[in-house]
Amino acid sequence: MSGTTLSTTSEVPMKAAIYVGDAKSLSLEQVKPNDPGPRDVIVQVGASGVCHSDLSIMRGYVPVPPGMVLGHEGAGRVVDVGPEVSRVKKGDRVIASFVPACGTCWHCLRDQTELCERESDVSMAMRGSRPDGSPYFCMTGLGTFAETMTVDESSVVKVETDLPDAQLALIGCGVTTGVGAALNTAKVRPGSSVAVLGCGGVGQAVIQGARIAGAARIIAIDPQELKRKTATKLGATDVIDPSKGDPVEQVKALTGGRGADYAFEVIGLPETILTTYNLARRGGEVIIVGMARFEAQFTLPAFGIFFEEKTVRGCKYGSAQVRRDFPRFVELIETR
Repeated sequence: MSGTTLSTTSEVPMKAAIYVGDAKSLSLEQVKPNDPGPRDVIVQVGASGVCHSDLSIMRGYVPVPPGMVLGHEGAGRVVDVGPEVSRVKKGDRVIASFVPACGTCWHCLRDQTELCERESDVSMAMRGSRPDGSPYFCMTGLGTFAETMTVDESSVVKVETDLPDAQLALIGCGVTTGVGAALNTAKVRPGSSVAVLGCGGVGQAVIQGARIAGAARIIAIDPQELKRKTATKLGATDVIDPSKGDPVEQVKALTGGRGADYAFEVIGLPETILTTYNLARRGGEVIIVGMARFEAQFTLPAFGIFFEEKTVRGCKYGSAQVRRDFPRFVELIETR
């Protein structure tokens, strides 16, 4: 994005990439944003990540109507605020959170802001009009594939840092989801063993989270050599190519025949969820990080869950408390 500060009102159009129902391309349009509401914040987007979730929407895996500005992983600078905004001010650098953190609902008061009850209202708010006059809305209430975004103040977190926007943007989704899965959801213990099935961007973040937590053995499982090599640079102690033998047996061979203390699924397929379940030892934890298709179902052995005392956990957004975790992850990057 340009370093020029943009003005965003209903009189000044901006460019945005909109999902129109096409699985292969987005429509680049000049849209007219609505004027900001009392608790809205206007952010000039400095950088946006491109997440597999964006592709999942385009491919129809997650059902949403056309007319959505995609992008939910971004960072930038506040250029305007509504009269009731108290968390940020003009000029602040912020990271966008794809789940709002209102701080007052039942879940937020119980340190589960990843389940904030305002999510539906915020994510489906109409934010302006397209060239044909039809309204547009924004993915998860953000829409980072645009020059600016108008968001609820609960969807941004102020950070004080000199890190570039391109790094900060990734904290908004991939980093927080992966590192948070290890630190928050699983609460990986020092000296433990970890297996990560799927070593894309989020999987690599899980590996780093496990390293930060002090895991003694971190096993990266992926068929792509480049991803396995990257995993070793980021903290994996062992790598497995699942195309060259049963990964379950290979993990057991590395863990005294038991299996991993913590097994992370970072793909989002029913068959890999079952594989990940089998990677965990008796009494171990299975953390499902990958986002499956909306209609997907999977089957686990009911007696095995009882007899082996395995725990299966869902992991949304790394179970993050974004107002705490975004600044914490910034500090981890700055001091690495």
